[in-house]
Amino acid sequence: MYRFRVSKRIITVFFLFIGLFFILCGRLVYLQVWSYPSLLEKGEDLWLRDLTLEAPRGEIIDRHHRVIVTNERVKTLLIVPRQITDQAAVVAALSQALQLDRAVVEEAVSQQIAVVKMREGIKLPPHVSTKLIGLDLAGLYFVDDYERSYPYGSLLSHVLGFTGIDQQGLLGIEQIYDDMLSGESGRMRYYADAKGRRLPNESDQLQLPTSGKSVALTIDLDIQMIIERELDQAVATYQPDQALAIVQNPNTGEILAMATRPTYQPDRYQEVDADVYNHNLPIWSTYEPGSTFKIITLAAAIEEGVVDLTEDHYHDHGSIQVAGQHLRCWKRGGHGDQTFLEVVENSCNPGFVVLGQRLGKERLFQYIDAFGFGEKTGIELNGEATGILFHPSQVGPVELATTAFGQGVAVTPIQQVSAVSAIVNGGHRIQPTIIQSHIPVTSTDGKQVISEETSKLVREALESVVSKGTGRGAYIEGYRVGGKTGTAQKVGPDGRYMANNHIVSFIGIAPMQAPEIVVYVAIDNPKNTVQFGGVVAAPIVGRIIDDVLTLQGVEKTAGVDKEVDWPEKRFVEVPDYIGEDISHILTQYELFTLDISGEGDVVLDQRPKPGERVREGSVIELFLTSDN
Repeated sequence: MYRFRVSKRIITVFFLFIGLFFILCGRLVYLQVWSYPSLLEKGEDLWLRDLTLEAPRGEIIDRHHRVIVTNERVKTLLIVPRQITDQAAVVAALSQALQLDRAVVEEAVSQQIAVVKMREGIKLPPHVSTKLIGLDLAGLYFVDDYERSYPYGSLLSHVLGFTGIDQQGLLGIEQIYDDMLSGESGRMRYYADAKGRRLPNESDQLQLPTSGKSVALTIDLDIQMIIERELDQAVATYQPDQALAIVQNPNTGEILAMATRPTYQPDRYQEVDADVYNHNLPIWSTYEPGSTFKIITLAAAIEEGVVDLTEDHYHDHGSIQVAGQHLRCWKRGGHGDQTFLEVVENSCNPGFVVLGQRLGKERLFQYIDAFGFGEKTGIELNGEATGILFHPSQVGPVELATTAFGQGVAVTPIQQVSAVSAIVNGGHRIQPTIIQSHIPVTSTDGKQVISEETSKLVREALESVVSKGTGRGAYIEGYRVGGKTGTAQKVGPDGRYMANNHIVSFIGIAPMQAPEIVVYVAIDNPKNTVQFGGVVAAPIVGRIIDDVLTLQGVEKTAGVDKEVDWPEKRFVEVPDYIGEDISHILTQYELFTLDISGEGDVVLDQRPKPGERVREGSVIELFLTSDN
C-alpha cells in the first residue's frame, strides 16, 4: 500500500515536469518564432543609434536643360555625447571652429540624449568641416548634407524662391514643387551599449538617401539674361521705384523670361526686406494699365464691327466731355482730324472714349471678362493677384469712358501679356505656364475670344503704332514689330492721382507676320526723364526683341518703313560700291560718311555689305585696290 502511494506521487511529479517542459518549449517557440520581430525591434531600439543622411533636392532647369538651381555638398556636424572621450578637446575645437562661447558648446556636449545637432554645425563650409574632421575626435560625426547653389546669382530669383536651412521650400518654385524637389533622407545606424558607446564588433547599417526629382521650366536662360541686363541698365539710368519685364510665347502661353527689380540673392534672402522677395511684380503688382489696355478696346471694337480703322474719322480737340467731365488727350490742343487707325497710332484718349461708347458697357466688359481680367491666370506661381474691375452696377458713362483707355481699372502685368497674346495669336486665350512638363499646347487649344480676321487687323494697327505712332522707340530695322505704349498715373495714399509719378510701359510683339514673342516692360516712376512709355519703355522693349529674335535665328526682312521726326535719321539701303572708281563715288553720294582705306582708285570691298539698311550718316568703310 505504501509503495503504491509513493509511485503515485512520483508519477504526479513526473507529469508535472512533463507539463512544465511543454509549457517552456511552447514559450520558447512563441518567443523565438512569433514574437521574434517585435522583440528584435525593441532590442534594436535599445542598441541602435540613427544618424540621418540628408537627400539632395532635385535641380531646377531651363527649357534647354541648363541648370539654374543645383546643390553643393557640405557637411553637417552630429554630436554623440556618450561617445566623447576627451570633452575638453571637443569643447575647445568646436568653440574655436564654430566661433561660439565655450559655455554654449559645453552645454551641448553634456546633454543626455543620443545625438545632438547644433544649429551652428549645420551645413558647415568646407574649410571648417575639413579642419574638424582632421582632428579625429571621438563622438563627432560629419555626415553629407547639401545647400542650394545658384550658378547665375540673382537671375530669376523671384520665380525660383528659396529654401530654409532644413532644405524645405519656402517661396516660389522651391515651395510650390517642394514635394517633387525633396528627396527621401537616408540613415546610418550603428550599435551602441547602454552608455552609448559604439560596439566595435557590430557592423553598421546604411540606407542611402534618394535624390529629389528635377523641375523643368519654360524659361530660356539666354532670354532671361537679356531682360535682366536691360532692367539693370534701366535701374542705373532712371533710378525707378520698381521695374519688371515678361517675355511670353503667344502661341503656347510659355513664359520665356520674367524678372523684377529690386531683386535679391536667393541664398541670402535674409539680407533684404521681405517686401523685396515676396513681391514677384509680374504676377503680384496691380495698377492702372494706361494705354496698353487700349488694345483690348480696339480688339473688341473691331470684332463687334463698330469701327473701320481706315474709313472712319474722329476729330480730336484735345478733350472730350462725358457726363460733365472733361477727359483730356495727352497732346494739348488735340490731334485734329484723324482716321481711327491714326487714333491708335497717336494713342488718343478721346478717340478711345468714342470706341468705348460705341461698344457700350455690356459689350466692352464682356470682352474684358473674356480676356481674363479680374481673375487669376492660373500660372504656377504663388502670390498672383486678381486685379480690380468696376462692378457692372458701378459703371456709368464716365467709368465706361475711362475704362476704354485704361484708367480706373487695375490689372496685373501677366493678365495684360496673356490678353495681348490671345489677341495677336489668332484670338485664342491660353493659360500662361512656366512649367515645361505640361502637355504642349498650340494656339488652337485655347478659348476663341476674337476672330482670326480681327486678330490680323489689330496686328496691323499695332505695327503701325511702332512705325508711325507713339511706339517708334521700339522700331527695329529688318523686323516687323508691333506694340502699344502705356503711361499710367499712380494713386497716392490720399486716393488722388500723384503728380509726376507714373508707371510707364510698353508691350511689344514680333514678328508681326507670325508673332513668336510678346514682351512687356514697365518702369515705375523713372527719374530725370519725360515719363512716357514711348520714351522710356519702348526702346527697352525694342532692344529685347532685337536680341531675342537674333538669338532665335529669325532672319531680318524688309518691313514697314518708319516715319521719322527731326533730328532722327531715317534708314536707307547701302549702295553697291564694289568695282566703282572712288572719284565717282565722292561726287555722287552724300548720305553716308565714308571711311576709305587702302591704295588705289577702285573699291575692292565694303562694309556694311550692299543692300543692308542703315541710318543716314552712318559710316561706310571702303577698301581700295590698284588692281584693275
